[in-house]
Amino acid sequence: MDIIATIWLRSMKRYIRSKSRIIGSLGMPVFFLVLLGFGLNAVVNIPGTEANYVGFLVPGIVAMSVLFTSVFSGIQIIWDKQFGFLKETLVAPVSRLEIMLGQTLGGATTAFIQGLLILVFSLIIGLTIVSAGGFLIAFGFMILIGIAFTSFGIAIASRMEDMHGFQLIMNFIIFPVFGLSGALFPIDTLPVWLRSLTLADPLTYGVEGIRYGLTGTSQLDPLLSFGVLTAFTVAMIGAGAHLFRKVQI
Repeated sequence: MDIIATIWLRSMKRYIRSKSRIIGSLGMPVFFLVLLGFGLNAVVNIPGTEANYVGFLVPGIVAMSVLFTSVFSGIQIIWDKQFGFLKETLVAPVSRLEIMLGQTLGGATTAFIQGLLILVFSLIIGLTIVSAGGFLIAFGFMILIGIAFTSFGIAIASRMEDMHGFQLIMNFIIFPVFGLSGALFPIDTLPVWLRSLTLADPLTYGVEGIRYGLTGTSQLDPLLSFGVLTAFTVAMIGAGAHLFRKVQI
Protein backbone atom coordinates (compact mmCIF):
# COMPACT_ATOMS: atom_id res chain seq x y z
CA MET A 1 0.00 0.00 0.00
CA ASP A 2 2.94 2.37 0.60
CA ILE A 3 4.00 2.32 -3.05
CA ILE A 4 0.41 2.96 -4.19
CA ALA A 5 0.13 5.95 -1.85
CA THR A 6 3.55 7.27 -2.91
CA ILE A 7 2.79 7.15 -6.62
CA TRP A 8 -0.65 8.65 -6.01
CA LEU A 9 0.95 11.49 -4.04
CA ARG A 10 3.46 12.09 -6.84
CA SER A 11 0.62 12.40 -9.35
CA MET A 12 -1.20 14.84 -7.11
CA LYS A 13 1.87 17.03 -6.59
CA ARG A 14 2.50 17.16 -10.34
CA TYR A 15 -1.12 18.11 -10.91
CA ILE A 16 -1.22 20.85 -8.25
CA ARG A 17 2.04 22.39 -9.47
CA SER A 18 0.87 22.51 -13.09
CA LYS A 19 -1.49 25.48 -13.05
CA SER A 20 -1.52 25.66 -16.85
CA ARG A 21 -2.70 22.05 -17.03
CA ILE A 22 -5.58 22.74 -14.65
CA ILE A 23 -6.71 25.86 -16.50
CA GLY A 24 -6.15 24.37 -19.96
CA SER A 25 -8.23 21.29 -19.15
CA LEU A 26 -11.19 23.52 -18.30
CA GLY A 27 -11.21 25.26 -21.69
CA MET A 28 -13.17 22.79 -23.83
CA PRO A 29 -15.77 21.82 -21.17
CA VAL A 30 -16.49 25.49 -20.40
CA PHE A 31 -16.73 26.22 -24.14
CA PHE A 32 -19.29 23.45 -24.64
CA LEU A 33 -21.23 24.37 -21.53
CA VAL A 34 -21.48 28.10 -22.12
CA LEU A 35 -21.65 28.47 -25.88
CA LEU A 36 -23.46 25.27 -26.80
CA GLY A 37 -25.63 25.20 -23.70
CA PHE A 38 -26.84 28.76 -23.70
CA GLY A 39 -26.79 28.98 -27.48
CA LEU A 40 -29.25 26.09 -27.86
CA ASN A 41 -31.11 26.50 -24.59
CA ALA A 42 -33.96 28.44 -26.13
CA VAL A 43 -34.48 26.16 -29.13
CA VAL A 44 -33.95 22.64 -27.75
CA ASN A 45 -36.65 20.86 -25.78
CA ILE A 46 -35.87 17.67 -23.86
CA PRO A 47 -38.74 15.16 -24.28
CA GLY A 48 -40.29 13.81 -21.08
CA THR A 49 -38.72 16.36 -18.77
CA GLU A 50 -39.08 20.00 -17.78
CA ALA A 51 -35.32 20.50 -17.61
CA ASN A 52 -33.78 23.06 -19.95
CA TYR A 53 -30.95 22.17 -22.28
CA VAL A 54 -28.26 23.62 -19.99
CA GLY A 55 -29.44 21.37 -17.15
CA PHE A 56 -29.46 18.40 -19.51
CA LEU A 57 -25.99 19.23 -20.84
CA VAL A 58 -24.16 19.68 -17.52
CA PRO A 59 -23.85 15.94 -16.61
CA GLY A 60 -22.45 15.19 -20.06
CA ILE A 61 -19.88 17.98 -19.83
CA VAL A 62 -18.83 16.86 -16.34
CA ALA A 63 -18.37 13.34 -17.72
CA MET A 64 -16.41 14.74 -20.67
CA SER A 65 -14.03 16.57 -18.36
CA VAL A 66 -13.42 13.42 -16.32
CA LEU A 67 -13.03 11.32 -19.49
CA PHE A 68 -10.45 13.54 -21.20
CA THR A 69 -8.38 14.10 -18.08
CA SER A 70 -8.34 10.44 -17.08
CA VAL A 71 -7.52 9.04 -20.53
CA PHE A 72 -4.66 11.45 -21.14
CA SER A 73 -3.16 10.79 -17.72
CA GLY A 74 -1.87 7.58 -19.29
CA ILE A 75 0.71 9.66 -21.13
CA GLN A 76 2.58 9.83 -17.82
CA ILE A 77 3.65 6.22 -18.43
CA ILE A 78 5.33 7.15 -21.72
CA TRP A 79 6.87 10.24 -20.14
CA ASP A 80 8.32 8.15 -17.31
CA LYS A 81 9.68 5.65 -19.85
CA GLN A 82 11.54 8.31 -21.78
CA PHE A 83 13.04 9.99 -18.73
CA GLY A 84 14.03 6.79 -16.93
CA PHE A 85 11.74 7.16 -13.92
CA LEU A 86 9.69 4.10 -14.85
CA LYS A 87 12.81 1.94 -15.06
CA GLU A 88 13.87 2.99 -11.57
CA THR A 89 10.38 2.23 -10.29
CA LEU A 90 10.10 -1.17 -11.94
CA VAL A 91 13.44 -2.43 -10.60
CA ALA A 92 12.32 -1.64 -7.03
CA PRO A 93 11.18 -4.61 -4.90
CA VAL A 94 7.47 -3.89 -5.42
CA SER A 95 4.88 -5.48 -7.68
CA ARG A 96 3.95 -3.91 -11.00
CA LEU A 97 0.31 -4.18 -9.99
CA GLU A 98 0.90 -1.77 -7.10
CA ILE A 99 2.67 0.67 -9.44
CA MET A 100 -0.19 0.48 -11.93
CA LEU A 101 -2.81 0.98 -9.22
CA GLY A 102 -0.94 4.01 -7.89
CA GLN A 103 -0.86 5.54 -11.36
CA THR A 104 -4.54 4.72 -11.86
CA LEU A 105 -5.68 6.25 -8.58
CA GLY A 106 -3.56 9.35 -9.22
CA GLY A 107 -5.02 9.85 -12.69
CA ALA A 108 -8.56 9.14 -11.50
CA THR A 109 -8.22 11.63 -8.63
CA THR A 110 -7.04 14.44 -10.91
CA ALA A 111 -9.86 13.61 -13.34
CA PHE A 112 -12.39 13.74 -10.51
CA ILE A 113 -11.09 17.15 -9.43
CA GLN A 114 -11.42 18.47 -12.99
CA GLY A 115 -14.99 17.21 -13.14
CA LEU A 116 -15.68 18.77 -9.76
CA LEU A 117 -14.42 22.15 -11.00
CA ILE A 118 -16.84 21.97 -13.93
CA LEU A 119 -19.64 21.03 -11.55
CA VAL A 120 -18.88 24.04 -9.35
CA PHE A 121 -18.86 26.27 -12.42
CA SER A 122 -22.23 24.81 -13.42
CA LEU A 123 -23.66 25.76 -10.03
CA ILE A 124 -22.41 29.31 -10.54
CA ILE A 125 -24.19 29.66 -13.88
CA GLY A 126 -27.47 28.37 -12.51
CA LEU A 127 -27.58 24.55 -12.23
CA THR A 128 -30.08 23.44 -9.58
CA ILE A 129 -29.30 20.26 -7.65
CA VAL A 130 -32.30 18.11 -6.74
CA SER A 131 -30.86 16.81 -3.46
CA ALA A 132 -27.64 16.69 -1.47
CA GLY A 133 -27.59 12.91 -1.85
CA GLY A 134 -27.56 13.43 -5.60
CA PHE A 135 -24.09 14.90 -5.26
CA LEU A 136 -22.82 11.64 -3.77
CA ILE A 137 -24.40 9.61 -6.57
CA ALA A 138 -22.80 11.87 -9.18
CA PHE A 139 -19.46 11.68 -7.38
CA GLY A 140 -19.60 7.88 -7.38
CA PHE A 141 -20.13 7.75 -11.15
CA MET A 142 -17.42 10.34 -11.73
CA ILE A 143 -14.96 8.21 -9.76
CA LEU A 144 -15.89 5.09 -11.73
CA ILE A 145 -15.42 6.93 -15.03
CA GLY A 146 -12.06 8.24 -13.83
CA ILE A 147 -10.75 4.84 -12.73
CA ALA A 148 -12.05 3.04 -15.84
CA PHE A 149 -10.60 5.40 -18.41
CA THR A 150 -7.36 6.03 -16.54
CA SER A 151 -6.84 2.26 -16.59
CA PHE A 152 -7.70 2.28 -20.29
CA GLY A 153 -5.16 5.05 -20.96
CA ILE A 154 -2.48 3.17 -19.02
CA ALA A 155 -3.24 0.00 -20.97
CA ILE A 156 -2.70 1.81 -24.30
CA ALA A 157 0.33 3.75 -23.06
CA SER A 158 1.97 0.53 -21.84
CA ARG A 159 2.24 -0.63 -25.46
CA MET A 160 3.54 2.64 -26.90
CA GLU A 161 6.78 4.61 -26.91
CA ASP A 162 5.76 7.84 -28.64
CA MET A 163 3.72 10.52 -26.87
CA HIS A 164 2.44 12.05 -30.10
CA GLY A 165 1.23 8.69 -31.34
CA PHE A 166 -0.55 8.13 -28.03
CA GLN A 167 -2.34 11.47 -28.31
CA LEU A 168 -3.47 10.73 -31.87
CA ILE A 169 -4.82 7.31 -30.96
CA MET A 170 -6.59 8.63 -27.86
CA ASN A 171 -8.23 11.43 -29.85
CA PHE A 172 -9.35 8.89 -32.43
CA ILE A 173 -10.97 6.80 -29.69
CA ILE A 174 -12.35 9.23 -27.12
CA PHE A 175 -14.16 11.64 -29.42
CA PRO A 176 -16.49 8.89 -30.70
CA VAL A 177 -16.82 7.59 -27.14
CA PHE A 178 -17.93 11.03 -25.98
CA GLY A 179 -20.03 11.78 -29.06
CA LEU A 180 -22.03 8.55 -28.73
CA SER A 181 -22.53 8.82 -24.97
CA GLY A 182 -25.78 10.78 -25.04
CA ALA A 183 -24.01 13.71 -23.40
CA LEU A 184 -25.25 16.19 -25.99
CA PHE A 185 -28.60 14.72 -27.02
CA PRO A 186 -31.38 12.55 -25.57
CA ILE A 187 -30.95 8.84 -26.25
CA ASP A 188 -34.68 8.31 -26.71
CA THR A 189 -34.78 10.56 -29.77
CA LEU A 190 -32.13 8.62 -31.70
CA PRO A 191 -32.83 6.23 -34.59
CA VAL A 192 -32.63 2.56 -33.66
CA TRP A 193 -29.21 1.90 -35.20
CA LEU A 194 -27.62 4.90 -33.48
CA ARG A 195 -29.29 4.12 -30.18
CA SER A 196 -27.70 0.65 -30.32
CA LEU A 197 -24.25 2.21 -30.74
CA THR A 198 -24.96 4.59 -27.87
CA LEU A 199 -25.97 1.74 -25.56
CA ALA A 200 -22.75 -0.08 -26.48
CA ASP A 201 -20.72 2.93 -25.30
CA PRO A 202 -19.67 2.49 -21.63
CA LEU A 203 -19.52 6.25 -21.10
CA THR A 204 -23.28 6.41 -21.76
CA TYR A 205 -23.91 4.70 -18.44
CA GLY A 206 -21.61 7.12 -16.64
CA VAL A 207 -23.33 10.13 -18.17
CA GLU A 208 -26.78 8.83 -17.28
CA GLY A 209 -25.65 8.01 -13.74
CA ILE A 210 -24.33 11.53 -13.23
CA ARG A 211 -27.50 12.94 -14.78
CA TYR A 212 -29.63 10.94 -12.36
CA GLY A 213 -27.61 12.23 -9.42
CA LEU A 214 -27.72 15.88 -10.47
CA THR A 215 -31.22 16.16 -11.93
CA GLY A 216 -33.12 13.18 -10.51
CA THR A 217 -34.00 11.94 -14.00
CA SER A 218 -32.28 9.51 -16.31
CA GLN A 219 -32.97 7.81 -19.62
CA LEU A 220 -31.53 4.56 -18.26
CA ASP A 221 -32.13 2.74 -14.99
CA PRO A 222 -29.47 4.07 -12.55
CA LEU A 223 -28.86 0.58 -11.16
CA LEU A 224 -28.23 -0.69 -14.69
CA SER A 225 -25.87 2.22 -15.30
CA PHE A 226 -24.00 1.47 -12.08
CA GLY A 227 -23.73 -2.23 -12.87
CA VAL A 228 -22.50 -1.77 -16.43
CA LEU A 229 -20.00 0.95 -15.53
CA THR A 230 -18.68 -1.06 -12.58
CA ALA A 231 -18.17 -4.11 -14.78
CA PHE A 232 -16.38 -1.98 -17.38
CA THR A 233 -14.17 -0.45 -14.68
CA VAL A 234 -13.14 -3.86 -13.36
CA ALA A 235 -12.41 -5.04 -16.91
CA MET A 236 -10.24 -1.99 -17.63
CA ILE A 237 -8.29 -2.39 -14.38
CA GLY A 238 -7.62 -5.99 -15.36
CA ALA A 239 -6.55 -5.03 -18.89
CA GLY A 240 -4.38 -2.20 -17.63
CA ALA A 241 -2.68 -4.40 -15.03
CA HIS A 242 -2.08 -7.16 -17.60
CA LEU A 243 -0.50 -4.88 -20.19
CA PHE A 244 1.48 -2.89 -17.63
CA ARG A 245 3.14 -6.12 -16.45
CA LYS A 246 4.52 -6.48 -19.99
CA VAL A 247 6.07 -3.02 -20.18
CA GLN A 248 9.54 -3.16 -21.68
CA ILE A 249 12.24 -0.92 -20.16
